[in-house]
Amino acid sequence: MSATALPRVTAPERHDILSWITTTDHKRIGVLYMGTTLLFMLVAGLLAMVIRTQLAYPGGGFLQAHAYNQIFTLHGTAMIFLVIAPFALGLANYLIPLQIGAPDMAFPRLNATSYWIFLFGGLVIFAGAATNEGAAAAGWTAYAPLSEISISTGLGQDFWIVGLAMVSVASIVTAINLVTTTFIFRAPGMTMWRIPIFTWEMLATSLLIFMAFPSLTATLLLLFVDRRLGGHVFDPAFGGSAILYQHLFWFFGHPEVYVLILPYFGVVSEVISTFSGRALFGYTGMVLAAFAIAGLSMGVWAHHMFTTGAVDNPFFSFVSLLIAVPTGIKFFNWIATMWGGSIRYTAAMLYAVGFLMNFLIGGVTGVMLASPPVDFQARDSYFVVAHFHYTVGGGSLFAIFAALYYWWPKVYGWRLDERLGKINFWLTFVGFNVTFMPMFFMGLFGMPRRVYTYPNAGALPLLNIVATAGAYLMLFGAIVFVANIVISARRKVPAGDNPWHGYTLEWATSSPPPEHNFDRLPPIRSARPLYDVEHPKGGAAT
Repeated sequence: MSATALPRVTAPERHDILSWITTTDHKRIGVLYMGTTLLFMLVAGLLAMVIRTQLAYPGGGFLQAHAYNQIFTLHGTAMIFLVIAPFALGLANYLIPLQIGAPDMAFPRLNATSYWIFLFGGLVIFAGAATNEGAAAAGWTAYAPLSEISISTGLGQDFWIVGLAMVSVASIVTAINLVTTTFIFRAPGMTMWRIPIFTWEMLATSLLIFMAFPSLTATLLLLFVDRRLGGHVFDPAFGGSAILYQHLFWFFGHPEVYVLILPYFGVVSEVISTFSGRALFGYTGMVLAAFAIAGLSMGVWAHHMFTTGAVDNPFFSFVSLLIAVPTGIKFFNWIATMWGGSIRYTAAMLYAVGFLMNFLIGGVTGVMLASPPVDFQARDSYFVVAHFHYTVGGGSLFAIFAALYYWWPKVYGWRLDERLGKINFWLTFVGFNVTFMPMFFMGLFGMPRRVYTYPNAGALPLLNIVATAGAYLMLFGAIVFVANIVISARRKVPAGDNPWHGYTLEWATSSPPPEHNFDRLPPIRSARPLYDVEHPKGGAAT
């Protein structure tokens, strides 16, 4: 079996701090992205523990109202804008050139610039906590007029606006790089219908970023004009429109939900295929479903505005229900891939299966909220908190851990301990469901979200103490994960180039890969080129 020889770079790779600061290597930038998001996740997780400690008992005195508002604003902002979405961009930075046989990203310097813009944007958001009035406190959506200068007078809200605008710009720049790289830098034989599903999902995500993130940037700019330059775009007291803010924000905000989940559909697809020992069922259907989700997501923003009376509820309800169809196709394909396969329940596979179970609950309750009569009752209650966390926490967050356990050996050359990984999974899975399942009932019993205390009535005290106990169980899971990294780093048991017997192209190079990615490329005749190498007489894999 022949292979395509590539030019070899012989210069030794530097590993000092300066080389990391000045690097344009997509792999290092990907590691910087992912490492930074994990640090932001640590901060956001600790903020969540403070929230749950305050809410453990009715009338809790752990936090005052303004401090609570700052903490839940920073928690939501960090998880959505600084953890889940940018981790996917970092993973794509690392993987996409490897998956398509490219030596680097299309624009290496622009790629490095986007990371530093993201990092400093995140730091600016948190820097607001050092101002006299404290950090932003208007929620992660920053609804006007709550975020207008007449109510939120502190500099913390301005820091939030500027930092988030920087993060938005960094995301757009990275998306440009990913799309250009995917279309132009594929290896010989790597046609579009042979690229891995993760790369397809990131392509759909990047196109969504192009369409949705400019709306966020414009909204932030207009809000800053209102606050500091004498504008009144969103201030009803001066003829502005708070409803306009909601339209502009949610035109970004609901596609953003799919920016948060589409990449992780790709992660789960790769993990399930590898550990089921089978090619992904319905490759074409999975690709088309991804772009159907991306397209439909641009038409559902106003289902967050049913209770405003300012939108056409039946139309947006119909589109919101319709978007569940391509998601359902993906679920059937994942199940069909596992059906009859020889499943290996590694830590990565457990997290992928946990993703399916949690995201299914998030998706079903999302369909419920797409019905205006249900939404009228559940809006601004803890039912919505539970739904959203099952989607991006039980979904995306679990897929992040699946990605970490799956691709860690490729990045570092040694794998994380599987026994500790499974303990990590069960603590996280049980803790997550103990935390967020009671919140559905809290919402049904009338507990509003974004409140720092609640009445000592009915089942609310019991449900809240259970949810807090679950949060601490998740904290123990996170401690086990950190311990796993430390213990495994000390042992550094070599994993080999392809420890999971994967068939996509990133497993064809060494672990970790050289700076130039590949010394040789196998012939690419299907979406699973390494399968073709192992079965030269069996025909190309489909």
